[in-house]
Amino acid sequence: MLGDHVLFHGEPGEIELIAEASSLEPERKWYVQEFGGGVMVREPKHFGRTFIPAAELAETEDLEFVSRKEPK
Repeated sequence: MLGDHVLFHGEPGEIELIAEASSLEPERKWYVQEFGGGVMVREPKHFGRTFIPAAELAETEDLEFVSRKEPK
């Protein structure tokens, strides 16, 4: 989910964008058209922002869920 806390290559990060076919937002639609959907991970210490295509999500060992973002 958007805002989830993750580890990316062992470093703390956050899910910044989820690109899925059902999205109506132009930015997300573009990612779906270009890459078939996926997630944008923000990890400011080493990687900045990294887009992981949906096809690679199940196979990657570099992304680990930590916790859900607390609702405001």
